[in-house]
Amino acid sequence: MRIQRVELRHVKMVLVTPFVTSMGVEYDEEHIIVRVDAEGVSGWGESVAEGTPFYSYETVPTAWHILKDFLIPSILGKDLSGIDEAIAGYAKVRGHMMAKAGLEAALWDVFAKAENKSLSQMMGGTRQKVNVGVSIGIYPSVPELLHTVEKYLKEGYQRIKIKIAPGSDLQFVDALRREFPEILLQVDANSAYTLNDIGLFKKMDDYGLSLIEQPLGYDDIYDHSKLQRELKTPICLDESIHSLGDTQAAIELDSCRIINIKPGRVGGFTESILIHDYCASKNVPVWCGGMLESGIGRAGNVALASLPNFTLPGDISASKKYYKEDIVDPEFIVNPDGTMDVPVKPGIGVDVHMKNLDKVTVRSESFRM
Repeated sequence: MRIQRVELRHVKMVLVTPFVTSMGVEYDEEHIIVRVDAEGVSGWGESVAEGTPFYSYETVPTAWHILKDFLIPSILGKDLSGIDEAIAGYAKVRGHMMAKAGLEAALWDVFAKAENKSLSQMMGGTRQKVNVGVSIGIYPSVPELLHTVEKYLKEGYQRIKIKIAPGSDLQFVDALRREFPEILLQVDANSAYTLNDIGLFKKMDDYGLSLIEQPLGYDDIYDHSKLQRELKTPICLDESIHSLGDTQAAIELDSCRIINIKPGRVGGFTESILIHDYCASKNVPVWCGGMLESGIGRAGNVALASLPNFTLPGDISASKKYYKEDIVDPEFIVNPDGTMDVPVKPGIGVDVHMKNLDKVTVRSESFRM
């Protein structure tokens, strides 16, 4: 298909409630929405680079620069036979996974629509519904956290994940286990700890957590292998995994026993599927992480999570969890049984609500052949 036009939109969407992690407080979410037009078909993707360089070195301005000056020129005006040809065209660009993922997602949408297939079908998905969990930020008190968790459990979420940071950790885990002894519970440190905190994590071993996510350095694999040897609870790596190669190294070193796959972090759906397939071959379960995406990015995550080795509930919450108004129609909802329907219409399976998109657009730029 000939790529005739690409549009970038810097969007800023206000969160329903502030989201607190070890990296700070988020009041809104800034991403880049990518639109690709090819022979009468429009595809949509979302680059999850944020306004700050706290989760990743990529930010909205850096992703915009890489998209505008390198990635888009590599495909604009080209007659592409498939996704692999597009990836090969910008392969010499090192890193910048979130920029790449946004463009690749839009191309996946274009090719899926052209073939009249859902994104899930294009990826090899096997489920009509995916199991979902919810990610909860750090709360100032135990009662507030317990109240919030109870609310989400009533909404049907199958798994609760809480963010932790030094000084805001064991007391919350203990309180949750006392109040909700049977729930599927995990914690996410976002790299806030060091090997000096082994004692803390050994205490967490007694609480039946399903996993401890990214406790140590954001770029570390080796030290995690030391920590995993000391624990019964599986470690799950997130920030440290940017490619199939990182995944292979982490599994070989036993640095983790579960992998969180975020398409934005690993450069797109193509690399995500490679990681999924490798983990399946090693009997290592995976789950789909989230980056507070709009419905455009969330649609891609739901499709990805329909692959067979996504056996743990992902961070694929309902649209209303984060935003009063999403930019897609229909918005994503959680079913009473804690699942989310996988869209079956061609491509991402939802329509972009242009009026809502215009309201949250800070800046836009178009590129034509």
